[in-house]
Amino acid sequence: MPYWQLYYHLVWSTKGREPLLSTRAQPIVYGFLRSKAIGLGATLFALGGIEDHVHMVVSIPPSVAVARFVGQVKGIAATLFNKSGNAAVLHWQEEYGAFSFDGKRLPDIVAYVEHQVEHHSQNSLILVLERTSDRGAAMVREESTIYLAPPEGYAT
Repeated sequence: MPYWQLYYHLVWSTKGREPLLSTRAQPIVYGFLRSKAIGLGATLFALGGIEDHVHMVVSIPPSVAVARFVGQVKGIAATLFNKSGNAAVLHWQEEYGAFSFDGKRLPDIVAYVEHQVEHHSQNSLILVLERTSDRGAAMVREESTIYLAPPEGYAT
């Protein structure tokens, strides 16, 4: 088995940002999310959010694509919640945010997720960690010319 350390901060919201994750619904939905994440071989470090979105800090094995992981945990949580006889119906937006980070930052990211209610009430958000789509901002990246082949005759 290969050695790996792949840490992700994932965030996604309810459809239309509706406040569907009430204090009654959250433990149920979080239980489904937790169970599916572990079933996919992930290590879950933190799970939190507020009424209209969820944050998850997780280590996902390299054999599971991030998009597949997010799709499956979101899908099973909504399906099981909707079949469990609750009055509310849960639907997620298609978009999600996925942020990778190193182990050194793990305690800070876990603390951020565990204190979501306070961050939202005190407006002390880390805005990039709240993003669920790429609308409104371009990615920062290097110019592609850096990766062109070296000129002919260039000694490597």
